Amino acid sequence: MIEVDVAVLGGGPGGYPAAIRAAQLGLSVAVIEQGRLGGTCLNVGCIPTKAWVQSAHAMKDAHTTFAQLGVTVPSAELDFAQVQANKAAIVDRMVGGVGGLLKANGVQVVEGRGTFTDANTIAVEGGETVRFAHAVIATGSRPSRPPVEGIDHGKCVDSTGLLAVTEAPKRLVVLGGGVIGVEFASIFNHFGSEVTIVEMLDHLIPMEDADAVKELERAFKKQKIALHLGARATNVEETADGMALHFTDANGAEQTVVGDLILVATGRRANVEDLGLEAAGVTAEPNRIPADATRRTNVPHIYAVGDVAGYWQLAHTAFREGEVAAENIAGHHAEVSGAVPRCIYTDPEVAAVGLTEAQAVEKFGAERIKVGRFPFSAVARASMFADRTGFVKTIHETTLGELLGIVVVGMNATEIVNAGVVALDSEARIDTVGDSIAAHPTLAEAFKEAALVSLDRPIHMPPAKKPVVAAS
Repeated sequence: MIEVDVAVLGGGPGGYPAAIRAAQLGLSVAVIEQGRLGGTCLNVGCIPTKAWVQSAHAMKDAHTTFAQLGVTVPSAELDFAQVQANKAAIVDRMVGGVGGLLKANGVQVVEGRGTFTDANTIAVEGGETVRFAHAVIATGSRPSRPPVEGIDHGKCVDSTGLLAVTEAPKRLVVLGGGVIGVEFASIFNHFGSEVTIVEMLDHLIPMEDADAVKELERAFKKQKIALHLGARATNVEETADGMALHFTDANGAEQTVVGDLILVATGRRANVEDLGLEAAGVTAEPNRIPADATRRTNVPHIYAVGDVAGYWQLAHTAFREGEVAAENIAGHHAEVSGAVPRCIYTDPEVAAVGLTEAQAVEKFGAERIKVGRFPFSAVARASMFADRTGFVKTIHETTLGELLGIVVVGMNATEIVNAGVVALDSEARIDTVGDSIAAHPTLAEAFKEAALVSLDRPIHMPPAKKPVVAAS
């Protein structure tokens, strides 16, 4: 039997930071993990998907961008086996890195499936039982499937299954227009697949700012990605021509789209089952373990972090949640707070932090909200990249000038948005951003320029036309 101060159930982006931080604070720690370290994000989520994103961007560059830049690539072809080998090598390197970090911090790793047998014990299938004073539950989430007839067919794959394919399908049908669905749609479009998205709601990525949604939908249509929005899937069947997804469109008409594979990208469910939570006295709901801002559950010495806690389904929030749980276990007081960036790795990329314009208007009233928008078409660095798609948008409250949100669409949006995270966490005013000195030429200077637009002081675009007042 292993006895530790802290047992961490799950070695993903919520679990391993919790373990490392607890060890840094002088506590003895064991991580129980039934699969590979790194969890969904590292093995079958963020990291392999974004490795594919880079390959997809390379294909796009070879076929379009390079020619504009004066570089001829006469016969660029997709070597899907190498795409997969590159992805696997990146994942293996990162998994090894997590193992090395845990070892360097003196954290024990116990391999096997862990189950609570009481409030201070985790039994490990195939491994030693772990006794603990405190525990962190970081068991993550898994893809979910809607109750659609025929959806359990082997050619209806989730994101994990799609990442394991040995060749790019000629036709890919994506059921779901959320973050996962649009990312894979963008990837396979550049891989040469014919891509169709079927989404139940009226827009893609519906939780994001309306301007960002409009820009992404416009780009997808230009890239010949077929969109069926406001469509409700009714059933799936295998036909002689492939996998047929039948749906009712926004006008109530029955339609069918056929693909070689159907990606089911309709959300994820927290892994709360079969953990022995009842034996530990931990309250669980069907899709989360309730936890407060310190990530403490109803059992004071047991915490829940990451997807299983149900706040966000983001690796970067799970990192912080794990650290916060460890700090509270060690006797400090910490809470999860601060601005949370939202990143979507499509082409163009979409990133945002803080409030959308609609949320800001709802909270403060339209008369107190002002936005500034600066297009990348007016940014020299974007022209150098041969990609002028998108914009940076700032949202602020006019009474105090408080910055409320930033939206970025375009190349490197997921990098640029980090400046907005720091600005919001620092409670920056819009004039602080507008008066800052931005490096030139960069894409990121569009953040400053958008702020200047919102302050009615644009430098690198014409001023807004003032309304004409009729003569009396």
